[in-house]
Amino acid sequence: MAGEINPFASLQSQIDEAATYLDVDDDVIERLKHPERVLETNLTVELDDGSLERFKAFRAQFNGDRGPYKGGIRYHPQVSRDEVKALSGWMTYKTAIVDIPLGGGKGGIVVDPADYSETELERLTRTFATELTPIIGEDKDIPAPDVNTGQREMNWIKDTYETLENTTEPGVITGKNLASGGSEGRVEATGRSTVIAAREAFDYLDKDLEGATVAVQGYGNAGWIAAKLIDEMGATVVAASDSSGGIYNADGFDPVAAKTHKNETGSVVGYPEADEEITNEDVLTLDVDLLIPAALENAIDGGLAEDVEADVISEAANGPLTPEADRVLEDEDVFVIPDILANAGGVTVSYFEWVQNRQRFYWSEQKVNAELEETIVDAFDALVDAIEENELDNPRTGAYVVAIQRVANAFGEAGSFP
Repeated sequence: MAGEINPFASLQSQIDEAATYLDVDDDVIERLKHPERVLETNLTVELDDGSLERFKAFRAQFNGDRGPYKGGIRYHPQVSRDEVKALSGWMTYKTAIVDIPLGGGKGGIVVDPADYSETELERLTRTFATELTPIIGEDKDIPAPDVNTGQREMNWIKDTYETLENTTEPGVITGKNLASGGSEGRVEATGRSTVIAAREAFDYLDKDLEGATVAVQGYGNAGWIAAKLIDEMGATVVAASDSSGGIYNADGFDPVAAKTHKNETGSVVGYPEADEEITNEDVLTLDVDLLIPAALENAIDGGLAEDVEADVISEAANGPLTPEADRVLEDEDVFVIPDILANAGGVTVSYFEWVQNRQRFYWSEQKVNAELEETIVDAFDALVDAIEENELDNPRTGAYVVAIQRVANAFGEAGSFP
């Protein structure tokens, strides 16, 4: 089953594959396959009824050769040490492929936030922030939102850190709301980069995006915004899904109205414009021009990949394909835009937010989007160059070739200490 695939093993497999095309020593590659450190902590929090509950939490700092560690914090029952290690590694190579001066980190708490009140979640978040305070900071490690976290949680972490450190440091965390030093364009950034990358891929492959059919698996922030933006580009969204199931209409539907329905009912299922209710697996195997997996990792394993019929996949989620799925799709000539490029809009605009926080000078949404567009297009061009120079069939390998070389260069140029 896909869910049994170890994401950290997947990351290391991806690095090994790319390393065969690089003139980087094996011992350096080995270093770049492992996190520099992992914090594992137990958080004891008082619930509203006065009882205590223990939560396990993690923060992985994978690599800081190119700058401070950067990466989100997720709240999910399936958070694990290996998952956080893998995600921090993907962040390292994500910041490298888009060439921003940051490293990679990731954090998470083993919790289903739906089971707790807002006050309980605030206490949990502030307890975690207290544990993180010694190791984070705008020059050390800069967390951000991820699955089931958002502006609210980032504001709590910022406030806790600033209170404990008796300072004002908005750049300690990104993904904040505007009043707390957030950036314009941040909410749409991940979905926006996913569709910019898809647009560039369609152009590279000489395919027409106008009228192209699109399926979106996962209708959270990244998924629904990608659906909205790809619809605005002229494509036709024919399917979408969330944890409750999926919807399908061969003629397409309004992705914004589908999101409104989800907000009102808790799911896209039951959306009136849908002709048919389908499963998440059905969404992933529809005969469409573009598939956007925007849920959790390992959504498509080798077995399911045999049934994938999309021509292009743009990975809004982190690690949605297992290595075996990659091999299957490569054989089928499916062009997969890897997560470290496709969904890099989030970390890119987080970088912009960090820059704005440090300068105390804030940009317009138009400037943020223009800078993001340039960054993703340049990254895609670097990917294409790597594919063509190395005669690669797998775009993911091309992305890692670029990213690993950049991290290895930074490590080599810094010298060795002590």
